[in-house]
Amino acid sequence: MAHHNKHSGSQAEPEKAEEASDRKLTEISSELHEEVIRERDEYLDSLQRLQAEFANFRKRVLRDSEQQARRASSEVIEELLPVLDNFERAMRAAVKHDEKLLTDGVELVYNQLRDILTKRGLCEIEAEGSHFDPMQHEAVMCQPSEEHDEGTVMQVLEKGYQVQDQVVRPAKVIVSTAGDKKSGRKHDEKQPH
Repeated sequence: MAHHNKHSGSQAEPEKAEEASDRKLTEISSELHEEVIRERDEYLDSLQRLQAEFANFRKRVLRDSEQQARRASSEVIEELLPVLDNFERAMRAAVKHDEKLLTDGVELVYNQLRDILTKRGLCEIEAEGSHFDPMQHEAVMCQPSEEHDEGTVMQVLEKGYQVQDQVVRPAKVIVSTAGDKKSGRKHDEKQPH
């Protein structure tokens, strides 16, 4: 029987070693799991803080831009108040039928308004006599012309304006087309594109 116990004892040792190995793997696996959970929670917490900071940043930028727009609007309104005052004076002169005072008042208002807008960067688009530019001009009509090259702005119907390089309103213009010199007939009116 001693032989049998020896054999069964040797089987118990590998089983114990296997159990110990399994326990050690379970401990390592549990430790790794806890470490992964801890790292995940740290990343999640960091991400949530970052999202909150970004949301606050976005709100602050929006609030700042709204305040800046209100300040700019207030500045323009403040600059235009004297123009409004002079319009009222001109209207009172019109009621009194004082033509000289009315003419002077309207001219004063025009000059004030033009100066304020010029100071703010507004400038007139040069059009008459220039080559038609669809980026700055809006062709309202085309007319045959013997005096102008084809595609020349012959007349400005409504001034165009730009601020820096951005067109605020294109100039409304009449553009020349070539006349038929052989027969004396003129081409049909065309609109440039």
